[in-house]
Amino acid sequence: MNNNRRKVLKSLMTLPALGLVSTELTSGNKILNASHSAMMHQRLKSSLNGFSFNAPLMDGSMDIIDMLEFCAEVGFDGVDITGYYFKGYPLPPERDYLYSIKRKAHALGIEISGTGVRNDFTIPDKILRASEVQRVLAWVDVAARLGAPVLRIFGGQEKREGYTRAQITEWMLEDIRRCVEYGKQNGVIIGLQNHNDFILTSDIVNEFMQAIVSPWFGLILDTGSYRQEDPYKAIEKNIDHAINWQVKENIFVNGKEVETDLPRLFAIIKKSNYQGYLPIETLGAGDPKTKITALYKRVMKEMNA
Repeated sequence: MNNNRRKVLKSLMTLPALGLVSTELTSGNKILNASHSAMMHQRLKSSLNGFSFNAPLMDGSMDIIDMLEFCAEVGFDGVDITGYYFKGYPLPPERDYLYSIKRKAHALGIEISGTGVRNDFTIPDKILRASEVQRVLAWVDVAARLGAPVLRIFGGQEKREGYTRAQITEWMLEDIRRCVEYGKQNGVIIGLQNHNDFILTSDIVNEFMQAIVSPWFGLILDTGSYRQEDPYKAIEKNIDHAINWQVKENIFVNGKEVETDLPRLFAIIKKSNYQGYLPIETLGAGDPKTKITALYKRVMKEMNA
């Protein structure tokens, strides 16, 4: 066989392979593009904030396991278990107890979307304030062991006699930065909740978010705590900083408590880049199970619309 014929045959033999490679590359690109489109799709998940069961959890007629089972029965994706409801709070729970809750949640198909502590970083006394910081750091460890991606913290009292907002803000930011750095080291995001206290308005929220720019810090967006301004406009101003939520059944408009306009709220959420959990929280009189179930159904209707 002469050299020219060999070259022709060799080139013919490689054509199917080249075609196959071309097909595989094309298919691969389609898969990558489809994957990219899926990634761009907004992923919203339901969750329950444990404070909705505050009364029964505090009086002992219900425990965390009961709450997990309720969440699974109703259909929640996740639950936010506030620190107050663990045995021994404010001390960190014993590991065996903590891990039993983590194991039960997994068995029920419930994810732990977050946890939280009660703290006040507006306290002027440095020693007392340092103990508040230490509590947050201790609960960062708890959140990490629990598998909770977010630890919720507060700002503190709206005013402190003898101190300006600027003074208080300066030491608060220093304390929050310390918590954020520790959270980063342990894989836990620190979420500052707007709570109608020192973190009073959407502008104050943005001030804190712009002062601490870190992927390990963000906003727990509390829809019911914008009481000084139009709540829906405030949510639009703050939503880009949200890493978790408290979606309340009621909201304050012009100083009056009214039912949350969920279609309007979800229109804002769906226009945003927010991904993840939307924990709901019910407050006030009435059977919590009934109230939670009703709000869950309303929220899911809008989430799936």
